Amino acid sequence: MNKSDLIVEIAKAADISHKKASDTVDLIFDEMFKTLVDGGRIEIRGFGSFVIKEYKSYVGRNPKTKASIMVPTKRLPYFKVGKELKARVNELAALPESSADDGDDADDDNDADI
Repeated sequence: MNKSDLIVEIAKAADISHKKASDTVDLIFDEMFKTLVDGGRIEIRGFGSFVIKEYKSYVGRNPKTKASIMVPTKRLPYFKVGKELKARVNELAALPESSADDGDDADDDNDADI
């Protein structure tokens, strides 16, 4: 699912216009972004949590030239999956393949006919 799929599903489920659903999704993502930039934590019970992890600078190596380079300090978002989401995904993975099949044959395009 991508952002536009999410907007369509919200519009259908809430019986609102595509524009209102789009504005809602944008508002949620903007607020999540602001919270993370400000150093906050986002926790969605049953789904997971988002935090910013800070990584110190270090001396790295350019693999092409083998020259030493200084890698700067960076802050990266990190997602930790919640127990309920993990359990639900594992339940679906434990089902026989035909039961968990959603009818989408997109992955079948990668299968080679031998």
